[in-house]
Amino acid sequence: MTRFTLAAVTALLLAAAPVVAQTTAPQVPVRGKTSLQTTTPAAPPAAPAPGSEEWLRQRGESYSAAPETQQDPTEVAETIRLNAEIAARNNAAERREIEGTAAWQAEDARWRAETARLETQRAQWEADAAAAEAARLRYERDRAAWAAEVAACQRSPRSCVTRTPGY
Repeated sequence: MTRFTLAAVTALLLAAAPVVAQTTAPQVPVRGKTSLQTTTPAAPPAAPAPGSEEWLRQRGESYSAAPETQQDPTEVAETIRLNAEIAARNNAAERREIEGTAAWQAEDARWRAETARLETQRAQWEADAAAAEAARLRYERDRAAWAAEVAACQRSPRSCVTRTPGY
């Protein structure tokens, strides 16, 4: 019984530990105030607007454009050159993507046409095979009828004229 009690108390304490850890600590009185007065925690600072200087600074980035008169002409020219190079690469990539899409669509259309042709060919083969099977069965039926007619004539005392099967 004591083991069970000990296990139950241990389980209860383990379950209550997160709740106890989340409770707020008692407020310490500030000097010069009565014991009922405590300091209130400072409100968290408002989050800066995304893209603002403060927002960028918190992320370790900073950007502030200098006035046009203070910008270095060689740096501006290099930036323009780099931007033009990036735009040219983007345009080339877009052209390659369009060409690739067109090539894929053409190949897909060719594949679909080939698949349709093969399906038609398969359907024709199945129809031909069914017609051949029907002809074979008809031939076997006619041959069996002829064989029966010949056998009947051979058993008969009078003479018979039989026709050849298929004629």
